[in-house]
Amino acid sequence: MLSLFRKSGPPPASVAPGEGDFFSIFAEGEGFSARQDAQALAYRSADPFPHIMIDGVFRPQVLRDVLAEVPSPLTSGNLFSKDVAHLQENKFAWRDVTRLGPKSLRLINYLYAKPFLEYLTAVTGIEGLVPDPYLWGAGFHQILRGGKLAVHADFNIHPQMNLYRRLNVLVYLNEGWDPAWHGNLELWTPQMDRCAKSITPDFNRMVIFSTTDTSYHGHPDPLDCPPDVVRRSLALYYYTYERLHEQVHSTLWQRRPHDADAVAEAAEAHRLEHG
Repeated sequence: MLSLFRKSGPPPASVAPGEGDFFSIFAEGEGFSARQDAQALAYRSADPFPHIMIDGVFRPQVLRDVLAEVPSPLTSGNLFSKDVAHLQENKFAWRDVTRLGPKSLRLINYLYAKPFLEYLTAVTGIEGLVPDPYLWGAGFHQILRGGKLAVHADFNIHPQMNLYRRLNVLVYLNEGWDPAWHGNLELWTPQMDRCAKSITPDFNRMVIFSTTDTSYHGHPDPLDCPPDVVRRSLALYYYTYERLHEQVHSTLWQRRPHDADAVAEAAEAHRLEHG
């Protein structure tokens, strides 16, 4: 099936590039599927938990067109925000499905449709993946200067669909990101004794990882970017009917060895309140 991710000829003259062919959005064409076996091996053997990073998946202009539709928290007061002191700060989300622009909806629909779901199954080995049309906790995430997302494992049950969360797919949208600004995605071991992987949120970079009770991740260092710079990403989550276990939990916040006591105290307070 993944041979469908092929390079196609130019679209009809009356259709803009990328508009008429579902698969033309993928820049790598045949190469995107030809490497699936190697990607599957890399994914399933990755440290500290199954994940993979893929660069250059989309045509850059496709992502730039999407970004043009997403309101900035610097200028808009209509974005969802729910800060949790010491854990989640200066984070804004744009996930109102009825208000998303056409380019944004098309990109999300591409990543929620059968061909990409089958690609995810081929790489991860997880069968029966279901996308989330409600974008619960997902959508376009934007972090301002000073913002952070403490290390955590994600909630595991969709509150509306009652399905079990299995995968995260992140697409980063930051052109010219300077690593000195912090904001790297950190992947931590189940014992929280080391950061096994640190990933810069570079433009047109996709990260896929399994969602488990110990897939600890975050970007826990406050952003030190200029005041007019925003860290942007598209976050999409995938579910299955099959559950690995029945214990339902909210976000499981964690403290890194060098974090302040306030992080541990906030994490414990959240656990006691939300379970």
